[in-house]
Amino acid sequence: MNLTYLQLLRGNRNFRNLLWGQIVSELGNWFNFIAGLGLVRVVSDASPMAAGILFACRLLPFAVFSPIAGTFVDRFSRRQVMIWSDLVRVVFALMFLLVTTAENLWIAYFATVLLSIFGAFFEGAKNATTPNLTGKEGLLAGTALMFSSRFLLMALGSALGGFAAAFFGYKAAFIINAVSFAVSAFSVWLIPEEATREKDNYELRITNYESGETQRASFLTELKEGFKYTVENHFALTILIMNIIWATGGGAINVVFERIGGVFFAAKENWNPDLAVGLLWTASGFGLFLGMMIAYRTSTVLDRRASHNSFIGWTLIVHGILFAIAGYMPSLWLFMIFIFVSRAIVGVEYAVQETMFQRSLPDYIRGRISTLDRGAEMTIFGLSSFFASEAVYYISPQMLTVISGILSASAGVLWFIRQSEDSKFKVQDSRFKIQD
Repeated sequence: MNLTYLQLLRGNRNFRNLLWGQIVSELGNWFNFIAGLGLVRVVSDASPMAAGILFACRLLPFAVFSPIAGTFVDRFSRRQVMIWSDLVRVVFALMFLLVTTAENLWIAYFATVLLSIFGAFFEGAKNATTPNLTGKEGLLAGTALMFSSRFLLMALGSALGGFAAAFFGYKAAFIINAVSFAVSAFSVWLIPEEATREKDNYELRITNYESGETQRASFLTELKEGFKYTVENHFALTILIMNIIWATGGGAINVVFERIGGVFFAAKENWNPDLAVGLLWTASGFGLFLGMMIAYRTSTVLDRRASHNSFIGWTLIVHGILFAIAGYMPSLWLFMIFIFVSRAIVGVEYAVQETMFQRSLPDYIRGRISTLDRGAEMTIFGLSSFFASEAVYYISPQMLTVISGILSASAGVLWFIRQSEDSKFKVQDSRFKIQD
């Protein structure tokens, strides 16, 4: 039986602390994102290349370091990794205050890279810890709450970040971001160390037959083990490939929102650029939040009908088509509506998919597999953002929106193909099913 949201929150103090830490830091992150994007736009004279570099600096380091971070958090204290990742990010967030001209724009890029790297370690530790804090019965609710709060903060944080940047300046947003990391570190500090791992989690992996003693496998060995598990496990590999395909289109959303809101509709309808971009992220965030919030009831229906396969495939296809249609909308408000609906649909899908994925992973290797998947997705996401920033020199942002939606929808097609390749694979299998 799956716990409801209220049951999990009322009965699990450790999860509440982790959730609160994420809420605060995510709010600060969106202040930083909107303000950083606006700062780069101002000092670079709205250069698409400058924005593309910022997106790449935000995404690619996360992707590159995720597999390393995953292995790290499987070997060492996940609690300590989260605390120290937050504390060092306090300093990096304040580095944006030094950016005043195009000549020192490199500082913004450098700070973004550092925030991204340590963000990968925090995310790896948090994702590996969450199933241990929630238990199997609370994992669906926990997954939905963790991601819905993130997406709600995408909505509120981007809107507030756009408002703060427009009316109080960029410095206030960067300071808020730094403070948020400190608050998050304190929240994680309140969680006991023993709560972050399973008691029977293995610690020693390779036997030294010469001495007869058991030793811990090397860092490189455990890193390779994560890759091997992903390649050999049909479900894990399916999720990995599907997320990569989705990211080929999903990564363009950064440039789409920047060009559609901050340039096109800002000029056409006289919007403040920072406010327009913030509103688009707000619509996206509220849509994803709504999707996560209805995931619990949706999963109940899926359990009765045993229709997880078709649900995941069709929701991915429909959400991408709706995003593509948004490219034809004549006003910012209509564009926002289609973005909202598209994101609500994929939000439900992601909650169901992620719960299935996390439940299929043993605790000892969860950090490596989840970060490998996330890292691969973010690699393509970052490359997609960069190439999208180059594409707008040759195509309109509306056409870029259409292409982005079609590419994202193709992830659903890939899902169906993978299912047909292995007729023995069943979502109802006890390793992958939502209802244990």
